Amino acid sequence: MKSIQPLRIKTITDYHKLMALPKPEHPLVSVLNFEVIKRLSGGKPTSIIHDFYSIALKRNFNGKMKYGQQEYDFDEGILIFISPGQVFTIEADEELQHSGWLLLVNPDFLWNTPLAKLIKQYEYFSYSVHEALHLSEKEEAIITGIIKNIEQEYHSPIDGFSQAVIIAQLELILTYADRFYHRQFITRKITNHKLLNRLEAILADYFTSNDLAEKGLPTVQYIAESLNVSPNYLSVLLKVLTGQSTQQHIHDKLIEKAKEKLSTTDLTVSEIAYELGFEHSQSFSSLFKSKTNCSPLEFRNSFIGPSIRQ
Repeated sequence: MKSIQPLRIKTITDYHKLMALPKPEHPLVSVLNFEVIKRLSGGKPTSIIHDFYSIALKRNFNGKMKYGQQEYDFDEGILIFISPGQVFTIEADEELQHSGWLLLVNPDFLWNTPLAKLIKQYEYFSYSVHEALHLSEKEEAIITGIIKNIEQEYHSPIDGFSQAVIIAQLELILTYADRFYHRQFITRKITNHKLLNRLEAILADYFTSNDLAEKGLPTVQYIAESLNVSPNYLSVLLKVLTGQSTQQHIHDKLIEKAKEKLSTTDLTVSEIAYELGFEHSQSFSSLFKSKTNCSPLEFRNSFIGPSIRQ
């Protein structure tokens, strides 16, 4: 069956045309109230790619939005971030209705400013829709206030200060979003701890299966997909909750398994390295020493004595 190519929207002006909106007042920036955006092909899902940054504060959305394999129904105020080139899908059975604000920024607007580089470090631009930021009433009021400041500047005549004023407000939104995401990681304890438990279960299953010897260590991508979250979201969540990245969790599980084999079997270090998915025992020994400050043989000898076969 022929696949349907996503609809690519290259410029903010093209977005305005598609949505039957008046021409934007600035070619590289737009601030829209969602109540004026109603045009969307009814019934059929529409996959879209923007060539510009999108920041959406959504409320009362009557459709469904989907990133990758995950979808989200909007019942309350949330903030989502979409970077240029990301594919997302919108489906509405009837005329699209929602409230809130949409901020569109062409990457060229940030050119030759510190934000051009800094914005790529905000990992929530690669999160999935179901990992959106759920705002409290107070947080939503803060973000709405900043967007209205940008809107006011957007509608003002362009002068030598316009870009600096808008970028300063945009940076403020990104900083607040960073703070609110950290708050969300901490306050959604039940959901997050369920995810931690599932992470432990996935790692335990993987390290007791034949996958380890056949496929090597699990990748961060594999773990994230098994948990139905994006790799960046998982890494930031784990950093906030445990102080360790996903990769460090994988290595901790590996070292735990290596210690078990070193202390309970007569397998050589090379044999253990092979069973743990390493092609070269030197790589295993190097990782083991970096994590434990002793070599595999030193660990074995200190645990069960030097008489055991090395």
